[in-house]
Amino acid sequence: MSESPDVEPTQPAGPVVYRSGQEIECWLTDMDGVLVHENHPVPGAAELIQRWVDTSRRFLVLTNNSIYTPRDLAARLSSSGLSIPEENIWTSALATAVFLKDQMPGARIYVIGEAGLTTALHEAGMILTDQDPDYVVLGETRTYSFNAITTAIRLILDGARFIATNPDATGPSRDGVLPATGAIAALISKATGRTPYTIGKPNPMMFRSAMNQIDAHSETTAMIGDRMDTDIIAGMEAGLHTVLVLSGITRREDIAAYPFRPNQILSSVKDLLQQL
Repeated sequence: MSESPDVEPTQPAGPVVYRSGQEIECWLTDMDGVLVHENHPVPGAAELIQRWVDTSRRFLVLTNNSIYTPRDLAARLSSSGLSIPEENIWTSALATAVFLKDQMPGARIYVIGEAGLTTALHEAGMILTDQDPDYVVLGETRTYSFNAITTAIRLILDGARFIATNPDATGPSRDGVLPATGAIAALISKATGRTPYTIGKPNPMMFRSAMNQIDAHSETTAMIGDRMDTDIIAGMEAGLHTVLVLSGITRREDIAAYPFRPNQILSSVKDLLQQL
């Protein structure tokens, strides 16, 4: 039987909107490329956050970065000109801690990561140890240690379950890209034959834990992101109204390459203010 020819997905004539801004009760939004770009606020971001605060909208700013605590990130955002309370920031480290607390309360965990991850796990009641751990949890760090990676490999081979906070293979720096969690996870997987369960975007688990945090429901929650392959697909799979902004990585011409569509496409969050 001959194969069907590839069909180019139909490009909608305009934004596909099935919920107006007034009907959305809760908002989830990515951070980099949506609210900030190269440490500067995206036009309209400060006004959008203030509008949510003034109207008592429930919202969370999501990030796959597990290095920093919400307090650290709130301070960093403040220096960029955005005033976001720490309780409105949700990281992959927090999502990982919630997942593990649900799976095995008080679990013994060997951690590769920094304060954002270790603090979240500690506050969730986990025991951080390198002695007979139930889990090896890999997060972001700027000081990956050969000895720590070797220990993680041996513990996984001895039976510890393998968890990664996020799949990002690289991260940005002033000098260029840096290896990130996904790259180190690939190294450990190659050595152990074990693939980690990854919590952060695009796993909808990240979104569901965030929604639970603010008592949100998928029918009345929207996700704003700048990446089709993480923000939009995960928001779609979690049943959320999805808003793609073109102020970050994705360009309008990139959208046709994906077999799914966001519900709305906007130039930036500034355009969203007109709907609220």
